[in-house]
Amino acid sequence: MNAHRFLIGLIAVLLSAGPVLAEDNVEQQFQGFNLQGYTDEGDKAWDVEGDTADINGTEITLTNVVANSYGDRQMNVTAEMGKVDQVNGHMQLEKDVVITSDDGSKLMSDFIEWDKESDTVSSSEEVYIRSDAFSATGTGMKARPGLKSAQIDKDVTVRVETEEDTERTKQLTVSSDGPMILDQLLLKARFEVNVIAEQDGQILKADVIEIYFKEGMKEVEEMICVGNVEIIQGENKTYADKATYDAEEQKLVLSGRPKLILETGGDSGITSLGN
Repeated sequence: MNAHRFLIGLIAVLLSAGPVLAEDNVEQQFQGFNLQGYTDEGDKAWDVEGDTADINGTEITLTNVVANSYGDRQMNVTAEMGKVDQVNGHMQLEKDVVITSDDGSKLMSDFIEWDKESDTVSSSEEVYIRSDAFSATGTGMKARPGLKSAQIDKDVTVRVETEEDTERTKQLTVSSDGPMILDQLLLKARFEVNVIAEQDGQILKADVIEIYFKEGMKEVEEMICVGNVEIIQGENKTYADKATYDAEEQKLVLSGRPKLILETGGDSGITSLGN
């Protein structure tokens, strides 16, 4: 989930050589450009290459961009097109943008932009984020690379592979109208508006669901569901104002006027308890 952090490295890659301004706003084009940068110790720090670089005033347009950052923050970035404003450092990447971090995490979209002043990475298009056991899709994204936080605005679907034992895994799928807010420092994801969580045939619905993960975000530690909670398993349904699930103890606690509806068979075999 941390692939978006490495966009700042790409900005440094493209701007570290300093401004290249076209005289009198005359457009200039370079074919087959290749730039490299090194640390003070002589180690390779970055490289960027592409088919063309068009310079028009303060704006540089790049095609078929391939960039790499080395050292502590390794990444690879590819895109069919990139635009850089040399004055304010604002950058746009367009068409088949793929950002891959050294741990294999990927961020993919057809449009990514970085605002230097606010230090935010954003997209108005559909985004796809994938790591070892975690994937997320949705439309619209805003992230603060340094703070390891991100928000997907709408039509969110997240899938988490959770280990049941050493031989079996389960998939937890959570969808919502959005937004979904991810905080990697707190190992927390918050889903809002029409949230539905599904696992092994059990469905849990709520206005808001907060999921807390263990280190590495590969296992769920706790799930807190608030507002119009509904739990469906087969023909049985449970309602509550709040539900808290402890994954370690596999314990679900309901509070706030819980109601249990059981299917007992027959044409009218519905029993309501605890209302």
